[in-house]
Amino acid sequence: MPVPASPTPLRTSLLRDTVHDRLRDAIVDGTLAPGEVVRDTELAAWLGVSRTPVREALLRLGETGLVRAAPGRSTVVAEIDLDEVRQAHAVVVAMHRLAVSEAVARLTEDDLDRMRAANVRFADAVEARDTAAALSADDDFHAVAVDVADNRAVATVLTQLTPVVRRLERRRFASHAAAESVTLHDRLVEACAARDADAAAEVAFRTWQNLADLIPDPQPDPQPDPRPDPRPDPRPDPRPDQQETP
Repeated sequence: MPVPASPTPLRTSLLRDTVHDRLRDAIVDGTLAPGEVVRDTELAAWLGVSRTPVREALLRLGETGLVRAAPGRSTVVAEIDLDEVRQAHAVVVAMHRLAVSEAVARLTEDDLDRMRAANVRFADAVEARDTAAALSADDDFHAVAVDVADNRAVATVLTQLTPVVRRLERRRFASHAAAESVTLHDRLVEACAARDADAAAEVAFRTWQNLADLIPDPQPDPQPDPRPDPRPDPRPDPRPDQQETP
């Protein structure tokens, strides 16, 4: 859809990051559709900022594959590339599993309560079919372990690759399949509360691995048919006087 006409004022603190996050979310939720041309002047007017933070945000979004740009050509929202989603998903699964395994021993009762509260919001959003609220609550739920693990490498990779996966993940939260995530979240909290790092890591793995069902399998390249063409040769037989003599 086109860039909304009404400006949305932003706080000046951390403006660069805020602009990036707003544009990233607009791409993930489809406000800025795949293939849509994005112009820094229009985006700046929409967000109520100058063009400088918008340009910086577009550069960052290009690094994560959410927009495509070439010298002398327009910047466009990237199409959903299933190969890129598949690769990003495999890394995101591994990072969440690692984050949970590192966080279990450090989680406090406060942390566990935050996870439970986020899952309640998640369940309510799923029941109401509010995809945006479900994604927000899911982010809050998984962020607890990532924050407590305090692994900068994990956090950096997830910040970069999660939006690539989220574009496809919205389909899951818009369907009945999301209900299974509520149960898996409960099991993850139980394993964390029991200080069972292996069990918790396995549940985290399964929670994110289930998204693989949304990613179609790659289609093999068509192979040429080795069988001879059964159709007759359309070329006429040479006339007797045109045949070669021995």
